[in-house]
Amino acid sequence: PRFPAMASDAGDRHATLKRCLGVLRDARNDSEQFAALLLVTKAVRAGEVDAKTRRQIFDAIGFTFPTRLLLSRQPPAGCPPHTFRALGLTLLASFCTDPELAGHSQILNKIPTFNDVLLSPCDPDSTSMVDDVYQCLSAVLATARGPRELVTKGTVSALCQAYLNGGHGSDRALTLLLGLLALAEAKCWQRDAPQLLAVLSKLSSDFFEAEDMTKFELCELLPHFIPLSPPLTESSQGSECLSRLYKGLADVLGSKLSQSQRDPALKLAACLVQACGAEWIPAGSAGSKFLALLVNLACVEVRLTLEEPDPLEVEGKKEVVTACYVLMEMGIQECLREENPLLENAQKMQLMRIMEEAFGAVIFYLRQVKQEELQDPFIFASVRVLGAWMAEETSSLKQEICELLPFLVDYARKLFKDGSPAVNLPQAELVSTEGSALPQDALRFLLPGFCHLTAEDRPRDILISEGAPALLCEYFLQQWEVLISESTAPAALTSTEMSLQTTCGVFLNLVVTAPDLVRRDKTFSSLMDVLLKSLPLLLPQKHHLVLAANVATLGLMMARILAGSAALQETQSAEEFFGAAILFLSQAHTAQADPSSDGLALAVSPAYVSAWDDIQELWFLGMQALAGCIPLFPGLPRAALGAHWPQGLSQLLARVAPASVGLELVTAFQAVLVELARGSEQCRDVLLAHHATEWANLYGMAALEQCLAEQ
Repeated sequence: PRFPAMASDAGDRHATLKRCLGVLRDARNDSEQFAALLLVTKAVRAGEVDAKTRRQIFDAIGFTFPTRLLLSRQPPAGCPPHTFRALGLTLLASFCTDPELAGHSQILNKIPTFNDVLLSPCDPDSTSMVDDVYQCLSAVLATARGPRELVTKGTVSALCQAYLNGGHGSDRALTLLLGLLALAEAKCWQRDAPQLLAVLSKLSSDFFEAEDMTKFELCELLPHFIPLSPPLTESSQGSECLSRLYKGLADVLGSKLSQSQRDPALKLAACLVQACGAEWIPAGSAGSKFLALLVNLACVEVRLTLEEPDPLEVEGKKEVVTACYVLMEMGIQECLREENPLLENAQKMQLMRIMEEAFGAVIFYLRQVKQEELQDPFIFASVRVLGAWMAEETSSLKQEICELLPFLVDYARKLFKDGSPAVNLPQAELVSTEGSALPQDALRFLLPGFCHLTAEDRPRDILISEGAPALLCEYFLQQWEVLISESTAPAALTSTEMSLQTTCGVFLNLVVTAPDLVRRDKTFSSLMDVLLKSLPLLLPQKHHLVLAANVATLGLMMARILAGSAALQETQSAEEFFGAAILFLSQAHTAQADPSSDGLALAVSPAYVSAWDDIQELWFLGMQALAGCIPLFPGLPRAALGAHWPQGLSQLLARVAPASVGLELVTAFQAVLVELARGSEQCRDVLLAHHATEWANLYGMAALEQCLAEQ
């Protein structure tokens, strides 16, 4: 024979391997190549091949020969049926130890074959094939294209099945699933939700039933398999998983635990809260006690870690304290919940006191933060949770929050200046952005709190002295750019739109309480320019009605103060803004049949009904501001006539029953109509032609009657 048996001495083995490689290159027929291949494969399996030799094997046979082996269905005489397939997989597993080869298209197109091996019955003779497949899949996962290819070619489903079957290597299937979920969680759940849910079902059952350390190991593992809400809350299997996880956690957290046992349980609870709020906690006495316990434990953990911060200790506890922040945020929401509350009033009051102490610790910690620590994600998490508290609880810790405001404004400014606009961020389709260095939007979480604080003298003065108005104007500009680059299709309220609305709320407070600041600070002239241009774009898009209401009202209130500025002096953008503002205000009401009589009643227009709770107050403010603008801008009566508002409003008020028009509405309409009549002879004539004197008397609009009676 041309091939001696593999020698026992290392040097001889190397020489034999080299001869085999020569034969592989020059073989005259398959049987010679097969004989040489057996020796090569034996050496590969024994781990006797270094990287250089492995590359020589690849150079000798390439991908062609292993591919032939995988496809061959005729084994050599006396060999098991899968002999050729096993040899091919061993060679591919060996090649995959080279990262360059692991990402090769010839390996990636074998993924369906790897999946088939995992799903085939595994007898004792084929365990090495399964091991080789796991080696190949692990190598593919580590390449740039690998995760996408594995997801699209069905590996998630195969790994789930392999784990659930519990056969040889099922623990490796779970490890690979963890890796895939870490890199492409959304895509995995989008494509293979039923299979992943089956894995979660098994893990949650094991967690519920375990009575040893396995329970705590599963606490560490389970968060990786908990998706965002829909698969969990919209299927009976998902609901059963949540029920078992709740019972398992109630069992764990109700016991006496060491630190190392409690931390994973708190992290798992936080993960469930992020996925589906408090929906996984059942209503009733047991559920409310559990929720109160969770928030209580979270607050204790935060205080223990942050009240006397030892830098080393804090470093090791950041992950669990961040999880506690999630639980505290849920605590705030549940304490404020009025409809179907999980907590009783006494529990709410007790929890608010406990949370106040914990937020005191957060503030204390943030006051110690050094400039070089500002990029730490834990600082961001701490600012975010404090923002949630400031948004809802305005009376407690006021002194401490005022003292922290300079830091919060400076921190938000630094993150805003260092980050790029989110619109410029390419989002890799299959790669999670979690943990990557994205610019973080701290202002988004601080804005609701700032909105409350600008209504009060001391915090408002601090915010102004720290330059918050200029920062918020820049932020508004950036968020506006993001909004107009987003899809124009009606969608759920985006965080961008929410941020713009809340920023308008902050500016409205400043306009009302600090008009001199608006006059002298150039920031507000820049903001006025943006508002003038944005309202005409927003108003036609009915899904942006709440934002349009904010922009219209803020713009009108600022226009009263900045009437002399160049931007407002009959420029095209000013004309278009006032035209859009008049449309917004004039289209809010209509006549509809009154069920209690045969006549008509005044009602909110159908297009405004769904948003009216959010915009009613803004509409009244806008009417008041418009009335104040009319004497300052001679073109406004002309614009109102162009929109047929005096005519339309006259007809509307003449048609409906006066009893259907509330006093506040009568006052708002009268204020605008009086200014239009005073400011324009034409408006006055239109109103008189529509019998305004008569219906003004019916509505008790004495000022309008008097104005129309004057020559």
